[in-house]
Amino acid sequence: MNDELPKAKRSGPFKTLFDNEASTLIQAAPDVYQIRFKNRAANAYLVVGSRRTILIDVGLSSNYQHLLACMNHVGVTPDKIDMVVLSHEHLDHIGAAYHFAGRCYIAAHRLAANKIMLRDDFSMLRKMFNEPNVPIDVDLWLEEGNLIDLGSFRLNVMHTPGHTSACITLFDQDKGLLFAADTLMPGGVMGGVFGSGSIADYIQSLERIKGLNSKILLSGHGRLSDTPQEDVRTAIQRSHGLLSDTAQLFDALDARSNFEPIMQSVRDLNKLDDS
Repeated sequence: MNDELPKAKRSGPFKTLFDNEASTLIQAAPDVYQIRFKNRAANAYLVVGSRRTILIDVGLSSNYQHLLACMNHVGVTPDKIDMVVLSHEHLDHIGAAYHFAGRCYIAAHRLAANKIMLRDDFSMLRKMFNEPNVPIDVDLWLEEGNLIDLGSFRLNVMHTPGHTSACITLFDQDKGLLFAADTLMPGGVMGGVFGSGSIADYIQSLERIKGLNSKILLSGHGRLSDTPQEDVRTAIQRSHGLLSDTAQLFDALDARSNFEPIMQSVRDLNKLDDS
């Protein structure tokens, strides 16, 4: 891996600190960093609080060394991580979590924790991501209304099902930081509805997010956004469009079919360049 670093550059209100062939480190806000991988892995977020430091999602197992490289760039080593919070059970978000076992607490919503602990390969999309079949232990089972207090950050846990039954969103009300994983992405892009998910739950979760005073959207894939209110309005409109096409939705959610139909229907609705 080539760790030669370019000079930091800005993209709107956000600053790129590190960029190589595998990953990009972007400062989203003071002490908040997006680690964006250049393959199918989901974004990871590093939040350095005055009392505790956490990672929100960790990407695929194959990206672990790139995750460490980005963390090291801002002086954070694995022993400084107090908690890894998993937004839901999909392996593109949680695949590297086993590297942190025994080093820190691993937390997820109780529904995700159950699937992860039982190694529910269908729910975790193991075939889709071809991840090693390594157990991931979840130490803390989260619920709606829990608070993750980092000192200088206070992240409220919201249960926001839809993409799956177990999705959570973390929201810092004072700073307006919205860690929405695959529930909401920039431009109103939808993350799809998988297995235990529900388009009706998706809409309800988006309506809850719409009521927040969010200022920065930190999503599971793609760029950062400083227009979360506009993003969520677009996502609600698109999700209602998807709900109206029930025949397509039922075909896509048929357990005997693969995941491509639902992803194609979402791509058709999004029609946006997530660059």
